[in-house]
Amino acid sequence: MITKAQVKHIQSLDDKKYRSTHQLFVVEGTKMVNELLNSKFKIKTLYAVSDWLNTNQIDSHDFEIVEVEDFELARISSLKTPNQVLAIVHLPNNSTQSTRLAILLDGLQDPGNLGSIIRIADWYHISTIYCSENCADAYNSKVIQASMGSVFRINIVKCDLLSLLETYPDIPSYACVLDGKDINSFPKIQEGFIIIGNESKGIQDSIISRVKHKVTILPKGGAESLNAAVATGIICHCMLS
Repeated sequence: MITKAQVKHIQSLDDKKYRSTHQLFVVEGTKMVNELLNSKFKIKTLYAVSDWLNTNQIDSHDFEIVEVEDFELARISSLKTPNQVLAIVHLPNNSTQSTRLAILLDGLQDPGNLGSIIRIADWYHISTIYCSENCADAYNSKVIQASMGSVFRINIVKCDLLSLLETYPDIPSYACVLDGKDINSFPKIQEGFIIIGNESKGIQDSIISRVKHKVTILPKGGAESLNAAVATGIICHCMLS
């Protein structure tokens, strides 16, 4: 039986402030939790219904497992349809590290976009994403769901992007902007910073002034712009495939 205090604590983790305070976040659903169990992330507590526990035998573990009823899972779940299992997980201690290929996100706000970009990075074997301090939180439940488990394989670091560019001036940088050079005119790259901006405001001028290359995806139709995640996928395909 889950206590009222436990319910309140788990529900509080929907808020970024409390995730930061407790250094914990929530992972829900069979697929997400299976991805989590195969990662290096440290689980604190796992709540699951009996059907899930009987199907998924966990032989060795260093976290608490709590069997719950369907109605109890519904109380702590943020999903419209609770999906058998929910885990409370310790936030990773990701830190800025020397990497020669990364995606930089400047002020990206939409959790769905961020989750999709994390998934794209995983697909193209980009191990690190650097997020500006005003980006959406990578451990928001919507980001986790949109990433389809890729969030457990990518090093996601919040930092000052301008300082990062100044620290690694030898790494070529590519800013996605409307007035850039056709992405298809660039050769394939083995290293570089691919920079994606805010959905409506784009990349800050202070950052654009530091980049070596401005790139764009030339339109063939009448759409004004592309979704940030879609643009990231196209750029990665053109520059890395």
